[in-house]
Amino acid sequence: MKQAILFAMIAALFTAAAGADQNPTVTGPESTSEKRFVATVQHDLATRFATAGQAERAGYVRYTNVDESGAISYANCQWTSADLQHPSQLWYDRNRKLLGADYSIEVTHSASRPSRWGVNPGRWAELDGHEHWVTKNPSTGALSYEHYVHDEQFAAAGGDPNHPAARTLVAMHKVDKAADVVHLFHFPELWDLTVWVKPNPNGAFADINPTVPH
Repeated sequence: MKQAILFAMIAALFTAAAGADQNPTVTGPESTSEKRFVATVQHDLATRFATAGQAERAGYVRYTNVDESGAISYANCQWTSADLQHPSQLWYDRNRKLLGADYSIEVTHSASRPSRWGVNPGRWAELDGHEHWVTKNPSTGALSYEHYVHDEQFAAAGGDPNHPAARTLVAMHKVDKAADVVHLFHFPELWDLTVWVKPNPNGAFADINPTVPH
């Protein structure tokens, strides 16, 4: 998910954890090595995940509405990206065409900003742990997205953030019935790197792409 949008979502409900690096420190033009990284990612992902259908067949699940950058996020719940071919998230436009990707590394695997693939470590941002879920209306079959709660609140209600169960959401009065929850997953504390696959005149690491309606 685009970092600035996720920060806004969480800030609306929660106070950020002390010491979390919730914004990248480097936002300028790409270096030569970063341009190589972007070119590799753009070529590969645009070939394998051009549409949301391809992402879904590979195990990615939609969990957001359209955000302020025009993106809809899909996650595969594999939070440590071992290589460039396996981003933890992909984002698509309203027409289900690929826009970009997130690469992530759990904070438990790297205490400091990662140094990988020739990308300046300052491009990575630290995100706090939380749970996301998707519900389905039993009467209409309509799916509802953009549901989330912070790890601390989930744990205070008796849930295990690392192994979330829908019954905890019922206890928290977030849903009426556990059966209404069709997807529930833990988004752990991690380092996150976002990159546009769709060419962006503002740069591949920018928050907004002016060529994307939003």
